[in-house]
Parts: sequence; C-alpha cells; structure tokens
Amino acid sequence: MFDGYTSSELVAIFAMQGFAGLILFSVFVLMALGLAIIFGQMGVINMAHGEFMILGAYVTYLTSIVFADYAPALFGIYFFIAMILAFIVSGALGLLVEWAMIRHLYRRPLDTLLATWGLSLILQQVYRSVFGAREVGVTIPDWIMGSLPLTDFIEVPINGVFVMVLAISISLAVYFMMFRSAWGKQVRAINQNRVMASATGINTEWTDRLTFGIGCGVAGVAGSAFTMIGSTGPTAGQLYIVDTFLVVVFGGAGSLVGTIASALSISQAQSVMEFFLSGSMAKVLTLLTVVGILMVRPQGLFALKLRK
Repeated sequence: MFDGYTSSELVAIFAMQGFAGLILFSVFVLMALGLAIIFGQMGVINMAHGEFMILGAYVTYLTSIVFADYAPALFGIYFFIAMILAFIVSGALGLLVEWAMIRHLYRRPLDTLLATWGLSLILQQVYRSVFGAREVGVTIPDWIMGSLPLTDFIEVPINGVFVMVLAISISLAVYFMMFRSAWGKQVRAINQNRVMASATGINTEWTDRLTFGIGCGVAGVAGSAFTMIGSTGPTAGQLYIVDTFLVVVFGGAGSLVGTIASALSISQAQSVMEFFLSGSMAKVLTLLTVVGILMVRPQGLFALKLRK
C-alpha cells in the first residue's frame, strides 16, 4: 500500500490526510453532539437528524443571499448571524416535531425510528420543492478563503481551521450546558430516574421538548459548518446520518467525551485509508473494525455509570 512513496512523501500525505480527517471530525462532532443529546439522553432514534442539519445549511444559504443583495458591506460577518438563525430555526422545528410526534412515542424506539424516517422523507421532498433538486453552494466570505502554508508541501485551508474552531466552541458550550446548567442537571436526573425526577418537581415533558429542540438546533449549526466544505442538497444529510449514529454508539450513548473520541478515531481512519484505498473500501474497513470492537465492548468506548 505504501510502495512507491518516499518517507518525506508519506509524512506529507499523512499530515494532509490527518488535517482532512480533522475537518471531517469537526462535522462528525457537530452532528453527533446533537444526536448524542437526543439519542443518548432521551433514547429517541432520530433518523431525520440529517435533514435538520440540511435545514441549517439552507438557512445559511438564504442568509448569504439576503446579505449579498441588501447588505453587501456586512457580507463578511453574515456567517455568524447565519449560525444563530440556523440554531433558532432548526431548534424551533425540533420543538414542533417533539410536541406533534415524538412525545407520543417515548419508550417505543422502533416506532420513533419509523416515524422520524418518514419525517426525513417528507423534509427531503419539502427541500426539493422549495430549493430544487440540484445542490446549491454558499458564497464564503473572503477572509475564510485561501490556505495557510505550514511547510513547502503542506497547506491547510482556512475554512477548515474555522470549522474546527467552531466544533471546539460548540463542544465546550454543550459541555457547560450539560454539566453546569440547571437544564443539564434536569436532563441527567430524568435520564437516571424519570419517576423520581418528576416527583421532585422537574417538568419532564418540557425538559424532553427542550432537549430535543437543542439537539436539533446543534444539528442546524452543523449544517452551517457543512456549507464551508460541501454543497447543500435535499439528500445531503443522509450521507452523514449512518456515520453519525456509528460515532454515537461507538463512543457510548450519552457520553460527550466518548462521542468526541469516537468521532476523532473514525474520521482519521477514514481519511487516511481513503487516500490509499477507495472511499467505499475505507468505510467498509472502518465499519468492520468498529463492529468488532463493539462485539467485545458493546457499551462503547466510554459508558456512563448509572445506579440500578
């Protein structure tokens, strides 16, 4: 596999693919954090999570058009406003979906899987009807364009660095929300013992709704980041949903640290193998490795310890 490459070329290849893996890791983390909140904390299998991500991408696309047409002088900062709007719009749709559908399906994981899969198909058709079947590209501000030369052989794109900084920032925000806020304490209390949490005065219904909305809102922010590195289409979210579930399950459902560690290991493995092998073969080998590890450790890399 490494025949024909010099040692310096291999170092450059691994460095470049390692950075490409970090960009993929950033997208995985942003998507998996929202899914870890919904699936890990609530036990809801949300197959429409990718469509919430694409909703955030389309919000970013519309925001870029509005700023380009009506406020070109402020176009350089539109992306920060787009991220806030993506979180609000995706989160609001998540609140509506939880109230209208998900709340009737708790403790019925297969039903939530089928219902959210149907929701994903509906949202895909809505996007196709509103924005068209073709993919759309978002115009990136000039200050995010270009690359940073590290050596004579290695350059890193500025938009990739921005996405990684965004992923780190969102990860820290989710950590403080889960472990340093009143909402996070309520979510963890409900996860451990729903009946006792309700008995202590916690509004479990509203907490569930807010948790689902925040998870969908984080997916919307992931969609904003996705526009930096890929085109937006009605079915683009389905390209990442399987990998995202794999990240959450492999890291340990409900564990934020496990989610981040799992996203890093899977993204780096896929990125390096895709250079020397085909993309499909890299995914197959990654999947086989993860399945083999889960057969030995089914609870994932970092399992939460709960009192029974």
